[in-house]
Amino acid sequence: MCMLINIGFGNVVNMDKVISIVRADAAPVKRMVQVARDGGMAVDATCGRKTKCVLVMDSGHIVLSALQPETIENRVTDNPSAGGKEDD
Repeated sequence: MCMLINIGFGNVVNMDKVISIVRADAAPVKRMVQVARDGGMAVDATCGRKTKCVLVMDSGHIVLSALQPETIENRVTDNPSAGGKEDD
């Protein structure tokens, strides 16, 4: 079954397709984001805010979110059917 989780500002992702959720402040992650942007494989779901979290998808795409990784983790573990509350 498809489990959609709110990643902020009305954006949702299918958690069945997520490989990892990582903080965006490490240098290797910043390089990964830049390579994905250059290759057209990045989806920016930050609505102009600072990227705090990067979701790596099984298709090779990455999704940028303005939420903390802990917030997304809590939404997955606490309320998997509803996706948690919106933090905008």
